Amino acid sequence: MPLPKRKMSRSRTRSRRSQWKATPAATANCPQCSQPKLQHTACPTCGTYNRRQVLEV
Repeated sequence: MPLPKRKMSRSRTRSRRSQWKATPAATANCPQCSQPKLQHTACPTCGTYNRRQVLEV
């Protein structure tokens, strides 16, 4: 199994890991109440999903 010949320095490791970025969660407006909500989830404000009432709020 191949192994690295030299130890990778901290700065090289950290500069490689600096490209790992978290992306913010995508939100969409609810078609019923126009409040922002997470996509593919029921609206926490009015309780609708796919134009149907699924939660009692």
